[in-house]
Amino acid sequence: MRKTAAKLLAIAAIATSVATVAAGTAIADPTVTPAAQDIVSVGSDTTQAVSTQFSTDYNAYLTGLGNTTSPRYYSWDATGTPTSIIPKSGASSITRPNGSGAGITELNTVGSKVDVARSSRAPKSTDPASDIFVAFAKDAVTWSANSGGHAPASLTAAQLKGIYDCTITNWTQISATLPSATIKPWLPQASSGTRSFFLTAIGNPTVGTCVQDGPEENEGVDSRLTGADVVFPYSVASYLSQTVGGHATATSAPGSLTLRNVGTLVPVNTTTNTINAPFAASAFGRVVYNVVRDAEWTATDAHGTALRAIFGPSGWICTNTTANNDIKSYGFLPLPAAACGSTTHS
Repeated sequence: MRKTAAKLLAIAAIATSVATVAAGTAIADPTVTPAAQDIVSVGSDTTQAVSTQFSTDYNAYLTGLGNTTSPRYYSWDATGTPTSIIPKSGASSITRPNGSGAGITELNTVGSKVDVARSSRAPKSTDPASDIFVAFAKDAVTWSANSGGHAPASLTAAQLKGIYDCTITNWTQISATLPSATIKPWLPQASSGTRSFFLTAIGNPTVGTCVQDGPEENEGVDSRLTGADVVFPYSVASYLSQTVGGHATATSAPGSLTLRNVGTLVPVNTTTNTINAPFAASAFGRVVYNVVRDAEWTATDAHGTALRAIFGPSGWICTNTTANNDIKSYGFLPLPAAACGSTTHS
């Protein structure tokens, strides 16, 4: 128990650095209207910040090579103002796709000019068979609660399932030593890949009526997530990006939420400030993807060549040192060379 509490306190201590990094790298839309031939992505909130960094660094890489003709890469935020965007020159206005599911839906909308859907979840059987999921990094998802609240340092997957199917509604059902108070479970908005992944990891509960949803994923500063009894899923990579990576913003920060353990599994290695390897290897570890259309990925034209040059196993994200550093700066674990750029059909 002492070791578990100590590890929790160490993880909580990471959050205290948020105040010093709140003015860090801001998440941002493209500063120019992408050209018709450029590659644009939409979708997952979890991977949008690192994708924005990829855009900046990849385009600078091409410029450094003196390459003025290859398509550039741009990433659109999942939320923001205006709520509608024109993804690239010649495209129609679309509502920002917010979340992995919404990004994949837009990618497969007839006439869509979007080239890539960011996804923090793996393929589902309900995804179009024409989609290819291209792996680029490793993340993990745990649960979070407010510092100083009633939640314990650790909950098992079974206990989390009980909380989200509403058969466990009071902390005393977890332990008689905990306060008698009603647990307040929250989930991110419906299209969130983090929501989908977390529910699968805890055993696919039928979400009960005690559960509330709607906050943007990985944004603990949402006013709905205050109080001593909140439980909320959180990407470990996003938490590290916000607390030690220097990438917190006014809206993209954990607030007073701190990451908690799942059973004996600890999400953060507090010596290296990285996702803990055993946690990443568990059911709570996940690969994150960029989703493309099969016909375009395999094409030998300039568009297909550009997609593979950015996302493929021999592409910039998987082989370039700057890209590797971007992945780590935003809290993710780089994939082994044999896995980065690997493809999976839905």
